[in-house]
Amino acid sequence: MPIATVNPASGETLLTFDPLGSEEVEARLAAAHGAFRQYRTTGFAERARLLNRAADLLEHDEADIARTMTTEMGKPVAAARAEAAKCVKAMRWYADRAAVLLADEHPSDADVKDSGAARAVVRHRPLGVVLAVMPWNFPLWQVVRFAAPALMAGNVGLLKHASNVPQTALYLEDLFRRAGFPDGCFQTLLVGSDAVEAVLRDPRVAAATLTGSEPAGRAVAAVAGDEIKKTVLELGGSDPYVVMPSADIERAARTAVTARTQNNGQSCIAAKRFIVHEDVFDAFAALFTAGMRDLTVGDPLDESTDIGPLASERGRADLEELVEDALRHGATALCGGRRPEEYGKGWFYEPTVLAGITDAMRIHHEETFGPVATLYRISDLDEAVTLANDTPFGLSSNVWTRDEAEMGRFVRDLEAGGVFFNGMTASHPALPFGGVKRSGYGRELSGQGIRAFCNTTTVWYAPDTVDA
Repeated sequence: MPIATVNPASGETLLTFDPLGSEEVEARLAAAHGAFRQYRTTGFAERARLLNRAADLLEHDEADIARTMTTEMGKPVAAARAEAAKCVKAMRWYADRAAVLLADEHPSDADVKDSGAARAVVRHRPLGVVLAVMPWNFPLWQVVRFAAPALMAGNVGLLKHASNVPQTALYLEDLFRRAGFPDGCFQTLLVGSDAVEAVLRDPRVAAATLTGSEPAGRAVAAVAGDEIKKTVLELGGSDPYVVMPSADIERAARTAVTARTQNNGQSCIAAKRFIVHEDVFDAFAALFTAGMRDLTVGDPLDESTDIGPLASERGRADLEELVEDALRHGATALCGGRRPEEYGKGWFYEPTVLAGITDAMRIHHEETFGPVATLYRISDLDEAVTLANDTPFGLSSNVWTRDEAEMGRFVRDLEAGGVFFNGMTASHPALPFGGVKRSGYGRELSGQGIRAFCNTTTVWYAPDTVDA
């Protein structure tokens, strides 16, 4: 895949970049290794000053970087601005809290004594150079949610971004440079996916984080496992959106439209499978379908647009294949189900609701990355739980119910990294983010995210240690 900005609204190639050669990659690895040796000794106050400065610069740049993201991958420009603002928030959150999140831990006096020590401390130290392999769908946020905690922990970063968002990738490197981070603390590697293995195997790289597809996660995990290097993986999702009889149906349907179509439907945590109790199925289906049908599809730089193009021609083709397979096997399109030709060469697809889904259809088993929802009718709570879990993924889940007993059952039995009641899944700096099963492992954000790339070190002092 070429490293290029191709406008998905028109199919026009705007800029093409040459990938870095082996000597340039080596220079950046050396710079990262050298930067870590110095940067790891800085204090939290200095790291916070630098990260807050980066947040200030990003806030100033919000409109410009939003247009860049929209031009590169097609998200509506209002959503792009919101993404930039979310990054600013996360930077400031970690700048303010890292010292507390990584503070030394002190076992109880009784446990210290029982261990035979005069004193014992648990300390969180940075690991080193972390390679981040990041996707195009949230080209700023996915990177910042790794970079902010990693830099505050004292690590340094190498970013291998998706090949279709090179301008956003270069902007991020420039952002941290302008903020005053030492040279080599955060660098972008404009390389193809075929270069990732060699970088990850380099002994100067301590760990890796990847957000992306299941095949990409398998490849990185295999190499990292062979090298015995820590990884955090956030992969695909096919999140259930369960609606039970006690739910506020109008609000559930209205929120469902946003939950499915956020980021043009290209989000791992977007609700994808709508599992609705038969007592409220007809009412929900009518409201949800009407809401999907009313969305405005068009130029993503137009402020009135709800749904822009998919990020790539291949992505649209994959989505079309899933829909066509479902229709061939008996599904019904309540709305959408086609590419709107009126938008010319852009990679648009109509918001679509499919009903009558069975396990004979590919769409029942595979992730839909675009504005296509599948609608299921269930008769009771047991069936809802079984169907919600009938997926190889387990990223997050959404449940609409006002019944406390039902809430307890869903929390206990849903196989997912999150359960969101009467709302839609969203990430926040204070809340751990990640999944189970084929959605990956490890957690980003919160205190767990900043400690993910730390060496948790036990420091033990014998009773006769001087000045212990």
